Amino acid sequence: MRLIISFASLFLSVALLQLSSGGVGPLDALSGLALDFTKAQVGLLGSSHFIGFFIGCWWAPRLMGNVGHSRAFAVFTAMGAIGLLAHMLWINPTAWAVMRIASGLCVAGCYTVIEAWMNARATNETRGRVMGSYRIVDLGGSLVAQLMIGVLEPAHYVSYNILAILCCAAILPLAMTRASQPETPDAPRLRPGLAWTRSPLAVAGVIVAGLTSAAFRMVGPIYGQEVGLEPGQLAWFLASFVLGGALAQYPIGWLADKYDRRWVLIWLSVAAMGSCAITVLGAGLGVTGILLTAGLFGFTTFPVFSVATAHAHDFADTRERVELSAALMFFYACGAIASPLLTSSLIGAYGPPALFAFIALGHAGLIVFSVTRTRARPTVEARTPYVYAPRTSFVVGRLFGRARDRKE
Repeated sequence: MRLIISFASLFLSVALLQLSSGGVGPLDALSGLALDFTKAQVGLLGSSHFIGFFIGCWWAPRLMGNVGHSRAFAVFTAMGAIGLLAHMLWINPTAWAVMRIASGLCVAGCYTVIEAWMNARATNETRGRVMGSYRIVDLGGSLVAQLMIGVLEPAHYVSYNILAILCCAAILPLAMTRASQPETPDAPRLRPGLAWTRSPLAVAGVIVAGLTSAAFRMVGPIYGQEVGLEPGQLAWFLASFVLGGALAQYPIGWLADKYDRRWVLIWLSVAAMGSCAITVLGAGLGVTGILLTAGLFGFTTFPVFSVATAHAHDFADTRERVELSAALMFFYACGAIASPLLTSSLIGAYGPPALFAFIALGHAGLIVFSVTRTRARPTVEARTPYVYAPRTSFVVGRLFGRARDRKE
């Protein structure tokens, strides 16, 4: 209990930040549709978020080095709040895209600060419990954020004000803590080639994970509205996806530690294709059927990122962990940037099932590539332990790297 209390300020900031950042994506999608934005313009907002996210991951360590952790956190939360508050002042899809870049910067920058602070304060003895608590707070905040969509009115200044207030409130726990700021960590170098050298399959896996997660989170509200869900039901639709992903972590992690991870990825992709088909067919089964299929979709797709990441770390040594995590996040961001714009355009042209057809096609490609890689080289016998790795910042590689090294 003392350990949790000692990290309470960091965890509270994470929870408040998740409530704000997790709600803006679906709220923007519903607001854009209410304001007669095209589906492609709504998708551009999601893509812009991940552009800002990617920029923020690399700028944040450098800003921390110049002004310190607390000031850097305040800078990024201010950017996020400005982006949220400006929405109803300038109603224009291009302007909103710029505002979403600011939101993406906020998310990446704030998580970089929090994870760097957490990493500095955690010891080898406490790191496992700290990571476990971090996962619970991260997933719990994301789940509640999706449910908030049921009470936030689209295209209304009060809704964006509420999210901005939560974003600003995230400053308070970190700014009021009496703990001294840790030393600034070195910024990891961006070496995408490192990930490809260690595991081409992991690169393909995280790209597909980015395509899948970003498409559903950012464009899922369009799909839900197209199949007849009300705003309150949309909230449960998105929350079912997150809940399904959370429930998958333990059983999939057990399988990934026991069996060849390449085949775990293959069967996850087979299951993902099946869940895509079931989700499309479930659109005619009423609200309950839609929610259950969304949970199944999250169960089969959410763990792909962590399994692919664990597979890459099987072929890395201790010194490469942080840069490898950075390289994998680079490829995840590439998939996430492209996905919302592509899938929203496909829905506009071919209807709601096009979202899941696109995702299924991505997983079909991953199956083919995975089978090819199983013939290219044998898997390693001494595997690193599977851990759930939130897609938050590059610095998370430091947190999870040491947990892997302890068990090698």
